[in-house]
Amino acid sequence: MGKPETTVVGGGLVGALLATLLAQRGFGVDIFERRPDPREAGYAGGRSINLALAERGLHGLRLAGLTDEVMRLAIMMRGRMVHRPDGHAELLRYGRDDSEVIWSLSRGRLNVALIDAAERAGARFHFNRRLESATFDDGATLRFHDDVDGGTHEHRAAFALGADGAGSALRAAMNAVRPLGERIEELGHGYKELEIPALADFPAGLLPAGAAEAFARGGRFAIERNALHIWPRGNYMCIALPNAEGSFTVTLFLPSQGDPSFATVDTLAKARAFFERDFPDLLSLVPDFDADYAANPVGVLATLYLDRWHLDGRALLLGDAAHAIVPFHGQGMNCGFEDAVELAELLDAHHDDLAWTFAEFERRRRPNAEAIARMALENYVEMRDSVADAGFLLRRELGRRLAERHPGRFVPRYSMVTFTRMPYAQAFARGAIQDTLLHELAAGKSHVDDVDLARADALVTERLTPLA
Repeated sequence: MGKPETTVVGGGLVGALLATLLAQRGFGVDIFERRPDPREAGYAGGRSINLALAERGLHGLRLAGLTDEVMRLAIMMRGRMVHRPDGHAELLRYGRDDSEVIWSLSRGRLNVALIDAAERAGARFHFNRRLESATFDDGATLRFHDDVDGGTHEHRAAFALGADGAGSALRAAMNAVRPLGERIEELGHGYKELEIPALADFPAGLLPAGAAEAFARGGRFAIERNALHIWPRGNYMCIALPNAEGSFTVTLFLPSQGDPSFATVDTLAKARAFFERDFPDLLSLVPDFDADYAANPVGVLATLYLDRWHLDGRALLLGDAAHAIVPFHGQGMNCGFEDAVELAELLDAHHDDLAWTFAEFERRRRPNAEAIARMALENYVEMRDSVADAGFLLRRELGRRLAERHPGRFVPRYSMVTFTRMPYAQAFARGAIQDTLLHELAAGKSHVDDVDLARADALVTERLTPLA
């Protein structure tokens, strides 16, 4: 049996990678994207929080033959540079050394690279096609509105794959046929973006303290380039991720209600006063603060859960369309790329039984998606609060000691999630055991040297089996 023609709704990151992987395997692929071609119109995506590329995402790019091309766009981040209220900054490494890092990427630039790759592989893109409705009988009939010519275009598909994001139109159409058990849990926090410009783009006379010398030497970055910067303030925070040209994308995460919140910091004057009080060192790095704050909307943060991802063999959701998560573990794209790899492999092997293939994909991926969703929520608390907590820092250092003493047995949860392709659900379960062990060993201690390492060694051996 020949490979069926494949229809993908959504030409963003996950849809474009999936199209590439399927086209490389000999599938005919049509991708329908509601936005204009970003190579002609410029990138006009949704949220622009920079992407953090890790091993799971890199694996998908390797399979697509895109590693070298994409890595030219990336900036290495060795760890979290924590900026405390007293102005002191400290780098907390993600891993052991520069072999364990993550990479900052522009969403727009990566999307363009993926579209180019999909077209080279033979996929066909249809831009400015917004899905209006879909019916599912023996396959799928999709009706698209062309936002350029105003026309309606009907497309008949053997099946439809939905990679059209958290607001998925295909998901809505599927849900109308058979309820998918959709639940959206809002975080109660929103975000707003600002920018630290490259040094060359700072207004005359406004170079930040200590940057003039770096600029004179040809430097481009106003602060340390190889780090994810965090200003933790308890219930809220700012982060900054580097861009290749020297700028940083800054994101304020703040509660929606309460004090402070987006409800109370509701004017430009209040926003500036808020930053002068809580983020004075960051404010000095954002010369266009007033314009940025006024122009950029407040984004919503939420987690999407579904009980079902597919309609037998007629339609299937993946990526954010199936399991959108909050961005605090940097794993949304990486998880979506894992989806694309798993689905391409399943379709290649079992395209003669789509109902089984779609059910098997959901069986494999949904527990992992739910695990990373939970870990992303937990990581928000860690980033905004725990990184400044003495108990957390003690347990973190103890975890590093145990990882050195028991390689292959004690592996920090962040490392399992970020630097391996261990299933998220397994990393979550193993991380829970390790976290209990660390709390037990560190209880009542003020320094890592106070911990009984002989007891620690015995507990690690007793409770943790070696990783394969």
